[in-house]
Amino acid sequence: MTQLTYPDIEAAAARIVGRVRPVTVASAQPGNRPEAPTPTAATWSASPADDPDGSGVHFALEFMQYTGTFKARGAQNFIQTHLAEGTFPEAGVTIASGGNAGLACAWAARDANVPATVFLPANAPAVKVERLRDYGADVRLIGSEFAEAALACQEFAESSGALASHAYDHPLIAAGAGTMMTEILSQIPDLDTVVVSVGGGGLFAGVATAATFHGVRTVAVEPRNCRALNAALEAGEPVDVPVDSVAADSLGARRATPLAVAAAQNDLVTSVLVDDEQIVGARRHLWGEHRLAVEHAAATALAGIHGSSDSAVYVPAPDEKVCVVLCGANTSLGDL
Repeated sequence: MTQLTYPDIEAAAARIVGRVRPVTVASAQPGNRPEAPTPTAATWSASPADDPDGSGVHFALEFMQYTGTFKARGAQNFIQTHLAEGTFPEAGVTIASGGNAGLACAWAARDANVPATVFLPANAPAVKVERLRDYGADVRLIGSEFAEAALACQEFAESSGALASHAYDHPLIAAGAGTMMTEILSQIPDLDTVVVSVGGGGLFAGVATAATFHGVRTVAVEPRNCRALNAALEAGEPVDVPVDSVAADSLGARRATPLAVAAAQNDLVTSVLVDDEQIVGARRHLWGEHRLAVEHAAATALAGIHGSSDSAVYVPAPDEKVCVVLCGANTSLGDL
């Protein structure tokens, strides 16, 4: 499958109902604006300048999901589908991940009482490695990038017979992620725009497919030096890109999934790039003004609508209703 459909997302919602937490949507309130930029964070506010009360901006608090990220949705959809079809091997399930997809897969596997083997780059955050082991996963640290862990995972699946899942490049994973959008729309039925960060594009593919079906705009935000989707749109197909960002542990895919590229090829999708300084600034703002401790990948989405004055971000219209997806919180509190 190279294109996701809205019925795929509806089917996923039926499979995972009661197995994941419905997303909480909260109105964003403005924070105090600093007088001048600091050396370590971009200067911006949490609401558009033309919307001083912040009433048009909302946060989707998906970091409150089981395992700390939206990935729980796709993992449950993937595993429940194979359980229902009787296609689960004795060797269990295996996945390569920067951390979050592995956590979700291990959690869903434990819930289904099947073994999970998770491959991560050796530099994966220690907090994610520890939680994986807490979920009972067999954790294997390989290489310094996701691509190296993915190759080792593929070899393991071929030799062991384990069912190979994927961090983002699978229709069941993307469809599961897209279920969040239907929950957001149930709370903000007149939503104009959803803003989401993009790595390999599983979350984006699901959310954008559902958003487009309902006539909602999607803003796809990537770190400037991890621009897999943006580069694919320029090239007309998925291409390899360098990976170098503070958010690379979650958004560091070398190339975007074809599902994401297909979902992005319509007039309701806007691609935005942000610098690491903007991401760090957004993350600090979320903590300082809202007491929301999220990982850099989640802050990347917020950075996409409010950057420094000379940055190319998406600026909502005064009457535009916007929901920013805060997708994960598997982070160390020490650097907030």
